[in-house]
Amino acid sequence: QVQLVESGGGLVQAGGSLRLSCAASGGTFSWYAMGWFRQAPGKEREIVAGISRSGGSTYYADSVKGRFTISRDNAKNTVYLQMNNLKPEDTAVYYCAADYVGYSSSAYSRTSEYDYWGQGTQVTVSS
Repeated sequence: QVQLVESGGGLVQAGGSLRLSCAASGGTFSWYAMGWFRQAPGKEREIVAGISRSGGSTYYADSVKGRFTISRDNAKNTVYLQMNNLKPEDTAVYYCAADYVGYSSSAYSRTSEYDYWGQGTQVTVSS
């Protein structure tokens, strides 16, 4: 059983930056592809970014390409989301998720592919 704990959310002005972290425990981190999702009030949960177990492959939603960067440190069992040039429409609860992939070298983008979820961290971007 993998436990995921997000941190780094907060209130920021438009154009600002935040760095989210997700610490994993309870499993062999390097066997898991990781993802960041977000859910705004009244909307469905959506993919933000995904990263393969080695970090060699990544996926980004079109809405965040060029502004957000996902990365991971397998030695620290942690995945990060660097968010730059934030916009009010980025306001949401951000969730970290883990997908057991074994030897796969792919990044994954669908909610249904992920096995474990964190509790979420709120990101609010003011205009």
